[in-house]
Amino acid sequence: MTGSSDGAGAVTATPAAGVQIPVEPPPHGLGVSLPPADAPAKTEGTFPYAADLWAEGLLWAAVLRSPHPRARILSIDTKHAVEMPGVRVVVTHEDVPGDAGHGRGTADRPVFAKDEVRHHGEPIAAVAADHPDTARLAAAAIAVEYEVLEAVTDPQLAFEAEPLHPDGNLIRHIPLRFGDADVVGEVMVEGLYRIGRQDPAPIGAEAGLAVPRPDGGVEIYTASTDPHTDRDLAAASFGLDPEQVKVVVTGVPGATADREDPGIQLALGLLALRTGCPVKLAATREESFLSHAHRHPTLLRYRHHADADGKLVKVEAQILMDAGAYADTSADALAAAVSFSCGPYVVPHAVVDGWAVRTNNPPSGHVRGEGAMQVCAAYEGQMDKLAARLGMEPDEIRLRNIMATGDLLPTGQTVTCPAPVAELLCAVKEAPLPELPKDAPEAEWLLPGGPEGAGEPGAVRRGVGYALGMVHMLGAEGTDEVSTATVKVSGSVATVICAAVETGSGFSTLARQIVQETLGVEEVHVAGVDTDQPPAGPACHGRHTWVSGGAIERAAKMVRTQLLQPLAHKFGMSTELLQINDGKITSYDGVLSTTVAEALDGKELWATAQCRPHPTEPLDDGGQGDAFVGLAFCAIRCVADVDIELGTIRVVEMTVAQDVGRVLNPRQLRARIEAGVTQGLGAALMENLRTTRGQVRHPDLTGYALPTALDAPDIRIVKLVEERDVIAPFGAKPASAVPVVTSPAAVASAVRAATGRPIGRLPIRPQAAVAQGAQQ
Repeated sequence: MTGSSDGAGAVTATPAAGVQIPVEPPPHGLGVSLPPADAPAKTEGTFPYAADLWAEGLLWAAVLRSPHPRARILSIDTKHAVEMPGVRVVVTHEDVPGDAGHGRGTADRPVFAKDEVRHHGEPIAAVAADHPDTARLAAAAIAVEYEVLEAVTDPQLAFEAEPLHPDGNLIRHIPLRFGDADVVGEVMVEGLYRIGRQDPAPIGAEAGLAVPRPDGGVEIYTASTDPHTDRDLAAASFGLDPEQVKVVVTGVPGATADREDPGIQLALGLLALRTGCPVKLAATREESFLSHAHRHPTLLRYRHHADADGKLVKVEAQILMDAGAYADTSADALAAAVSFSCGPYVVPHAVVDGWAVRTNNPPSGHVRGEGAMQVCAAYEGQMDKLAARLGMEPDEIRLRNIMATGDLLPTGQTVTCPAPVAELLCAVKEAPLPELPKDAPEAEWLLPGGPEGAGEPGAVRRGVGYALGMVHMLGAEGTDEVSTATVKVSGSVATVICAAVETGSGFSTLARQIVQETLGVEEVHVAGVDTDQPPAGPACHGRHTWVSGGAIERAAKMVRTQLLQPLAHKFGMSTELLQINDGKITSYDGVLSTTVAEALDGKELWATAQCRPHPTEPLDDGGQGDAFVGLAFCAIRCVADVDIELGTIRVVEMTVAQDVGRVLNPRQLRARIEAGVTQGLGAALMENLRTTRGQVRHPDLTGYALPTALDAPDIRIVKLVEERDVIAPFGAKPASAVPVVTSPAAVASAVRAATGRPIGRLPIRPQAAVAQGAQQ
């Protein structure tokens, strides 16, 4: 027998002639890097994205959108559009038979604008035609007479401006008061911070297909991340019972937010119901930028008080979030921002006011780490300022104030979950720093700006920065978190039925691993998602790992009991004395040994279960309350090279330590962390959907820069703390949101260290990274 290495340290054996080598079954179950089941389909181009769907007799849709951020609609003339050859129908607000309002959190957004448009790109009408070009031409032929109004685009002016919406301009105000508001510290630092408008920039086109049903209902095929909510919104708009509307989830090409603009689905459904034909719409990239929700631009004013030793005494903050034209999930984002405004630090006194207001800017809503990311950039900036004022190292002042299990949030809630924040910070601090680039021509690409960036090696300064971030798990403030799952086993195959949408988080892989671990069945299929199944809730805040994964585990354990009870009864023992491993059932004493398939004996076993975490409560009038089920934490050290003359920045390395509870799939977990860090890097250095008086500038991927593989730094995950949360199924915590929250603050901290500049705006502008006196 000979051996060879595969280059990764593993050795493969080549048997001699006639020698039989037993084939080891592939590893499965929790803790294993099981590959995604949909990986072959995605790599081969056969994955069923919504933009690829087709139906017999298909019509194409197009939407007319407002060119103004704010205007009064005087008239809508659809005559020329209706008369165009190939056009089947044109719909406006007059054709909406049910509730005209919709929205993920608050139903204040019209399907089509009626009397007034409130943001650039708001839908006014939709067309169905026999060709996509015809539909677009017909939409352009709709004549709308506007009276252009003065747009309110500064959220600070929204308080005194005339109402932009019947519900007013103020969506929510949270006045948080914790401890003694009159206490002051020996040392005080202030800061003003601005966070830009980050677009979720979904990889694939936002698209959908609506098909009318014989019973007068409609089926909508789309990449929804919350199909039951979308179904209920659609049914209300169409004037139908929820049972008459079915949402079928197609392949989701990644989602870091709500993914689909619900307005697309509503327009499609109306057109299908009016024409009696299937109708398809694939939004352009420009339409996506104009219509779906973005990260809330936020203005933050902070004042930190500390004693002479650097211990925090009080935090004062004002947080103003720009919700855009409609409320969406802004109330939830504001609650997270206010609750985490002091960060993972012990703060005995806090006075925080948070507001979310309507403007005529593009809509804001759920984007990964909403609320928490904005305040993390601010409170970490304050910690850097405090360290500089006291002559301390940035990591030292953080360690002096760090939060642990048993401490209180400024909302009065006790941190009962594992909070190994000090361990995380120490891990990134003690990791070796990357080497400096050599002063050689072949290393010019390592300079900020690259070899053509006109930079000089002598102007480059290296900075090292730190950031600690936190997010909440699941919904908050009394949200009823529940998911239902069914597990069936027949022969040697198991099937999971659960309406939890796979958004790229790896949940469908986790579902397979849970069943493999519990039942010992290697072949596990996860059924497609539609609204005929019981609801599982939205795919955000790590919900499906906890709630849907918990439901699947409970259902699988119920099937396991059904499988083992007859055997246990036959051999006079309890089911706890039987084990299932690799498809085999054995007893503790070795008397019983059989396979799962033999034990089933041709029967099909199934069970349905629910998982519902313990309830939370809304914040009261003082911002107090047990609003969160659990928390997750992350520490990142950023090393960045900055050309202090040009302001160009190159992030060299991001060193990450994260509180994960339990590693369920190592490869998948690391990929999620790396993706989160990279998304945060985009928010720190380049991503900002720019507007001029409410008008979106360059709504395309030329004008909106995203980080590519060339921008991504080395990401070193030096520690994953597996301190299991006892109330969470499997003890695991969400993985992708907290690095998104933490990495922008770490980048800003590193640039501060390199330049000595305050860096209060994200993304960081080149002029902000030019050191004082560097150009003199």
